[in-house]
Amino acid sequence: MSQDAIAWKFKTLKQDMDERLQRLWVAAEAEALGWGGVSIAAKATGMSRTTIAAGQSELSARRSSIPNVDAGPSRVRRLGGGRKLLTENDPGLLAALDALVEPTTRGDPMTPLRWTCLSVRTLARELGKLGKKLSPQKVADLLHELGYSLQSNRKVIEGTSHPDRDAQFLHISRTVKEFQKRRQPVISVDTKKKEILGNFKNAGREWQPKGNPIEVEDHDFIKDELGKAIPYGVYDLANNNAWVNVGIDHDTPEFAVASIQRWWTEMGLACYPEATELLITADGGGSNGYRSRMWKVALQGLSDETGLKISACHFPPGTSKWNRIEHSLFCHITQNWRGRPLVSREVVVSLIAATTTTKGLTVNAALDLRAFPTGAKVSDEDLARVNLEKGEFHGEWNYSITPGSSG
Repeated sequence: MSQDAIAWKFKTLKQDMDERLQRLWVAAEAEALGWGGVSIAAKATGMSRTTIAAGQSELSARRSSIPNVDAGPSRVRRLGGGRKLLTENDPGLLAALDALVEPTTRGDPMTPLRWTCLSVRTLARELGKLGKKLSPQKVADLLHELGYSLQSNRKVIEGTSHPDRDAQFLHISRTVKEFQKRRQPVISVDTKKKEILGNFKNAGREWQPKGNPIEVEDHDFIKDELGKAIPYGVYDLANNNAWVNVGIDHDTPEFAVASIQRWWTEMGLACYPEATELLITADGGGSNGYRSRMWKVALQGLSDETGLKISACHFPPGTSKWNRIEHSLFCHITQNWRGRPLVSREVVVSLIAATTTTKGLTVNAALDLRAFPTGAKVSDEDLARVNLEKGEFHGEWNYSITPGSSG
């Protein structure tokens, strides 16, 4: 008998059985399954292994005709009795566990599922240091509740691994917390994959009348009259909202900073009217790469215009997939427009703006018709006018730009 079958029967009969009968019924099912039956029954019904074992003891005593077997474990608690859930007694337990896992979170960024390489025994030990005593098995249960799962390795890392990769992850995590503690804005930025516009096939499926799929063109050749869409996202970590600037020209550093500026004007300023600083977490390459001179020059212009001290923390080479915006925004946009041809710029903007999640994500999107030509050069003199202050740890990845161009 499968786990699903036991789960279905238990759900069907549960309301007609008191606590004692539930315990005996599940114990009988576990014994009928043989080896491994207790684990299967526990997963199917949600009943603890200890309770099932108690039921097995009662069944064994019955078979041995031991008198007074109902005197002890056969009692039935009143409705609502029994031990409260750990999360009810300690509302901060889930948050504490998530905080331990978050800096080392791994996973496929194009799905909302997260997983962790930390063992449940390590997490149980760390929670114990915080005064929260849990067994490793209970930690595993809570991790599943938080959306984590244990998975094997998968080839998704780009390029080679930098020796200070993990140290930079922790540095970014600490810096983000410091900014948020001071109620200063923290954003994660990146350019989503460029999309060719037209009646072309889009990965994924959606509900349609049976036998009547959406018909699309056989070949995906770019059409000059439609062009392409370049979504640049700005995700606000604290408020779980985002701005997506949909460009039509080129993904340049000027376009990246112009997108951040639009976020600040349209959303950021209203959320952080007292802000004096801004922290940007970004990939190591692309239009917002740490090697780009134009990126820094453009950030200086943004700092001068807004009066904000702008700090940047870049993910090390080969780790762009772990940027927060990937699994907090872009994966949900991809899911929202799965199976739908992106036939126009307006469709792209509408689908992005309609993206939501059960955790309250809200997205604003707008079309950017401005031209951002490639090939712009930044001289040594232009770069010298940037008020750049490098951080003590990997100053090429971590730096700040203050208002007021020098020179």
